[in-house]
Amino acid sequence: MNFFAISNVLSRSIIPFRFVFIMWLLFSAEYVYGYKIHHLGILPRNLYGLIGIVIAPVLHLNLVHIVSNTLPLLMLGAGLFYFYYSKAKLVFYGSFFLPNILVWFFARPIIHIGASGIIYSIATYLVMTGLIKRDLKSLLISIAVVIVYSSLFFGLVKQLETVSYELHFAGVAVGLGLAVFQNFNFFNPSTNG
Repeated sequence: MNFFAISNVLSRSIIPFRFVFIMWLLFSAEYVYGYKIHHLGILPRNLYGLIGIVIAPVLHLNLVHIVSNTLPLLMLGAGLFYFYYSKAKLVFYGSFFLPNILVWFFARPIIHIGASGIIYSIATYLVMTGLIKRDLKSLLISIAVVIVYSSLFFGLVKQLETVSYELHFAGVAVGLGLAVFQNFNFFNPSTNG
């Protein structure tokens, strides 16, 4: 891969890179100043918890939590923006907000934080787009995501009380919905396929 190809990937992927920078900036500020802001996460069906719809994806409980979200978010985000640039902003921002809204309506009444809703949504979008479009590029991207990130789907099984499996499920649901609506023209059925 030459310099221009790397530069193209980085320039197209600026949104996920900026998002990860903001995650780490807030996490570092929490650590340096000793003030925790986890209480600003999503608190389902509570007006106070509405702020979490916007801020929860950038909040992380500890170093393990933020590290486990950083690499998948960078890799999946870069793949999304590089291979599906024309649709990437809508998918990324939909993946940012929609899982959080679903969690606010349907999840357990505990505080939910982290970027896993975005990660699960983008991963599901990339896999389902390959299955829907069935062209070589999209299928190869799907296969790569399944191989590299297949362990993500173990996060759909309730394991620990501190893990927001509801955010994981919401991410999968949103990714599936975005893939279907982005890849089918519902207003002109003759162009589907």
